[in-house]
Amino acid sequence: MDLLQWAIIAFGVAIVAGLFGFTGVARGAASVGRTLFGLFMVLAVVFLVLALLGVSILV
Repeated sequence: MDLLQWAIIAFGVAIVAGLFGFTGVARGAASVGRTLFGLFMVLAVVFLVLALLGVSILV
C-alpha cells in the first residue's frame, strides 16, 4: 500500500503545483505518480496471479 500512497501524494502535488502555475513541477510530479501507479498495478497483477495459482511467497 505504500507505493499507492506515494502515487496519490505525487498526483496531489501535481494538482496543487498546476493550480499555482508551476507547470514544470506539476509535469514532474505527474510523471512520478504515473510511474509509481503503473508499478503498483504490475505488482498487484503479479501477486494476484501468484495467489490464484496457489504459490506462497512467504517462507
